[in-house]
Amino acid sequence: MARFGFIAAMAAFAFVLPAPSAEITGQYVEARTCDVYTGPCFANADTSITGRHAVIAWKIDKGRSGSEQLDGLGVVAVIAARDTLGLKQVVAGKAIIIVDEKATPAQKAALIDLAQKHTGILLENTVSIQSAPINIEICECKGNSCAKVTAGKATVTTRCLDAHHDKACGNETAFYPPLSKGVVARPAMAAEHSYIGKEFNESWRDGERRGAYVGTFQVR
Repeated sequence: MARFGFIAAMAAFAFVLPAPSAEITGQYVEARTCDVYTGPCFANADTSITGRHAVIAWKIDKGRSGSEQLDGLGVVAVIAARDTLGLKQVVAGKAIIIVDEKATPAQKAALIDLAQKHTGILLENTVSIQSAPINIEICECKGNSCAKVTAGKATVTTRCLDAHHDKACGNETAFYPPLSKGVVARPAMAAEHSYIGKEFNESWRDGERRGAYVGTFQVR
């Protein structure tokens, strides 16, 4: 009887365990106001001078959060930090989250959670959450690094890095990793990277900088 009672208790315990989180996969684009593909000497020279601003975009190909299906929706984070993004000691600045206007309130909450959960401290001080049309397009090209993002007042356009013309010192690597977790991405040229708004009391327009990543993400 004791053995039977133990088995029954374990069965009841197993019954109430939560279901595992669903996998979410999709496209990823990131742009910063410093070179992410660069040599250590160039990166060190830019420390605390450039790279405080970024736009991060996720487009869900397939996946759900709880009961909310997120296929085809996008979310974008716009960041204005106090120091060069990617430094271990970076302190959170301010952030804006832009969610797809096509999403339901429950889907928007799930998209916000995805962005915050996978960028850590960078979105800790979110000053504005906005709803807007979001377009995140990965274009076919030889290096698979061509993309375009438009979301509210944020714009990013990337192109592939040229093995000859886009080198500065010949010692370049992907010096700064992507700002989001669960990402597999290639460095790219940010042909255009801008945010024109009033939430940060500053705007930026950057271009032709080796400061972008284009790839995919996979998270739970």
